[in-house]
Amino acid sequence: MKSDSPESKRTLTPEMEFSEKLTFRDYLIATEQKANKPLPIWRLIAPLIVQVGLILAVPVQAMYTDVTGKTVILQTTSANSNDVLRGSSLNLDYNISRPETLRRVRGWNEWLQRNSRRNRQIIQGSTLYLILQERQSFDRSELQSWQPVRVSSNRPNTLPNNQVALKGNYQDGLVNYGLDNYFISDEQRQQINNDLAQFQGNRNSNRNRNSRQQPIFVRVKVDPQGNAIPLGLSIRNRNYRFE
Repeated sequence: MKSDSPESKRTLTPEMEFSEKLTFRDYLIATEQKANKPLPIWRLIAPLIVQVGLILAVPVQAMYTDVTGKTVILQTTSANSNDVLRGSSLNLDYNISRPETLRRVRGWNEWLQRNSRRNRQIIQGSTLYLILQERQSFDRSELQSWQPVRVSSNRPNTLPNNQVALKGNYQDGLVNYGLDNYFISDEQRQQINNDLAQFQGNRNSNRNRNSRQQPIFVRVKVDPQGNAIPLGLSIRNRNYRFE
């Protein structure tokens, strides 16, 4: 039989006594008050800071490369407008993106052994640093593409002033340096299309004369980490600057 004596009530702890007095209605009221309690300001600001950081990461990286980078000249493999222009973007294909070009460069075999499976198949996403060296030209008005001189799996710590290390990743049979596609304005697209058409026509008409035609060159900036951004391209004697 349950005892209601004062002695039995004194044995209850404060927590037990409080739990006996707490009703389900009290629990609902407490839950509602907790839900309506405003969140700490840091919980509102933190996600916003993360989102802003992600949005600014790309332009900040491009700005850093533009300020700290060195201007390098690269040569494309095609001067055909159907290959270069794709909708509102430029589709640029470089000699140094092709393994058949890189296999003639010092260090390629060592890089291949380190980044290939047993069947000599290159692992997708493998990182490559291509050391490019500036060519000397007696004619300052004539552009010269920088020459690949070495391939490395790691970024070199020091390089001469006339060399840079361009970072690339192997994807689907080509080395991608992040310079393959670039969006352009409609006005630039029309001008480039006209120049490429004229360039192609002159090359076809002079093919039997064995005349030398100037290829398409792309000016890029390469920063100390190997990242690159495109600055513009040159077709014949006309220069286009990317905005």
